[in-house]
Amino acid sequence: MKKRKRKKIDIDLNPDEIFMDSKNISNFDTQQFEGKIEKPIAKKIYVGVGISFFIFAILVSWRLFSLQIMQGQKYEERSENNRLKSIPIYPERGIIYDRNNNELVWNGPSFRIIGKDEEGRDIVLETLYDWKEALDYVSNNSDKGKLEIEPFSSRFYIDKPGFSNLLGYLGYPSKNDMESSFFPLRDIMIGKEGVEKYYEERLNGEMGMKMVEVNSAGEISSENIQKKPVAGENIVLSVDFKVQEKIFNYIESIAKERSFQGGAGVLMDVANGEVISLVTYPEYDSKIFSRGGPREKIEEFINNPGKPFLNRPISGLYSPGSIVKPFMALAALNEGTISPYKNIFSSGSISLPNPFFPDKVNIFKDWKAHGWVDMKRAIAVSSNVYFYEIGGGFEDVKGLGVTKIQDYAKRFGLGSLTGIDLFGEKPGLVLSPEWKKENEKNNPIWRIGDTYNMSIGQGAYQVTPIQMAVFVSAIANNGKIVKPHLINGEPEQIRDLNIPEEYFQIVKDGMRMAVTEGTASSLYIPNLNIAAKTGTAEIGISKKYINSWIIGFFPYENPKYAFVFLMEKGPEENSGTATYVARQVLEWMSIYTPKYFK
Repeated sequence: MKKRKRKKIDIDLNPDEIFMDSKNISNFDTQQFEGKIEKPIAKKIYVGVGISFFIFAILVSWRLFSLQIMQGQKYEERSENNRLKSIPIYPERGIIYDRNNNELVWNGPSFRIIGKDEEGRDIVLETLYDWKEALDYVSNNSDKGKLEIEPFSSRFYIDKPGFSNLLGYLGYPSKNDMESSFFPLRDIMIGKEGVEKYYEERLNGEMGMKMVEVNSAGEISSENIQKKPVAGENIVLSVDFKVQEKIFNYIESIAKERSFQGGAGVLMDVANGEVISLVTYPEYDSKIFSRGGPREKIEEFINNPGKPFLNRPISGLYSPGSIVKPFMALAALNEGTISPYKNIFSSGSISLPNPFFPDKVNIFKDWKAHGWVDMKRAIAVSSNVYFYEIGGGFEDVKGLGVTKIQDYAKRFGLGSLTGIDLFGEKPGLVLSPEWKKENEKNNPIWRIGDTYNMSIGQGAYQVTPIQMAVFVSAIANNGKIVKPHLINGEPEQIRDLNIPEEYFQIVKDGMRMAVTEGTASSLYIPNLNIAAKTGTAEIGISKKYINSWIIGFFPYENPKYAFVFLMEKGPEENSGTATYVARQVLEWMSIYTPKYFK
């Protein structure tokens, strides 16, 4: 068989036959991926990318240099602060006691019930003041999810009437409070009224501080106390809580019974100014304001026409009526205006010619005809005619005149602050011709009738019960003006009136006679030697309402305590109501607190 000859194949291939590109394929799309990668990278692109990387490296290096070198300390501190936190430690607030070491205000545990809202955040569901109530709440509200009890310290006030205006309450600092160096934190409660406010610095103590370390999960891993808190100072008041409560109860009961708008009571040591009782009626509730509610109760107090926030003994301004007659007597004796033994006849009024209408007379009435009275009896029966004459003059009695009356009123402390350790005290007012000219444009001229009214305590004064307590104390202690105060054992005498002691004895005899046979005879209590002076001040345009007053001291032979009772704005027929209050109070004290009469 003939062998076939194999044809020789040329293996030298043209590259274009294998590597086809856009040059040798006419319909090749250079915008497709294959077309793009096929194209060589231009040199300028290499240069651009290199420059970009260079600039980026410079920026990164600069940032690292800035963070680590230039601002390293700052960020180190910030990091440390995120890890370490300063937390204030609130001091225990001081306790307030009465003069017999009974707690009036103290600190105790309270409990917040913590739950979750719809977004899972912690919220306070309820604040309770008893552990069992807190447990019961958690047990009875299982439908609200997992609840936690968070304890905290709260302020508790004596559960007795008559103390709210005296003690005050706590509240969160206002903007003005925050500007003070004493209240650097918004979440610490401070005194807002009463003793709590006046003695805030002493009661609040000094805040402590602790440093806590927090891990990445926000949990406290360690803590260290930097400064221990200093507890607030305990305060012992001069107030007797039993007497305070009883005076309030009597004033409240009689005010409701006889339709008086309010009332006030003060009992004070005549030698050193210690306040045994300082009562105002009506009052608000300290507990409600310290605990922030309920809201409707707060609004009820705010809208009460009886003004429960008015601390009447120090801020209430009243016309005094006849309780000014003892100082009028002392002024007349000291000025030699009249002998204490001179008798003046009271027929029930005196008449003076009218300077503008000669055919007419001005009649100034007494509340009744008293016949012949000397100074002691004039005080006892409260003769207006007698005091018209020694004040403004009549016939052979020259009279003190308005300037001297004004001067002695101020010497006894009327129209001035007493300096009692409570905020909100009002100075009152003693009228003068200058004041009338400036403030009564329709009737600017001072007339003899103004002096007569001033002599019996009508119209010319605005006084506070605490001022009258200082005044009657000065009579009882023979001319020493003392500063009233609420802290036990801190007496302060302001000044001496420099009036002879025998003049004070005449006035004290007259006030004792008022109890034995005069206007305060309902205060005659066997074995209780009390001296007193009553007063009735007409108020309002129609004169249908009165303020009923009584001031006095006991024991008469060796005075230790002064008292003032005021019944505010009641019907005119109830003029002796303050005396009735005083009798109930003093009778009760003689039985249950006899130490004050020894």
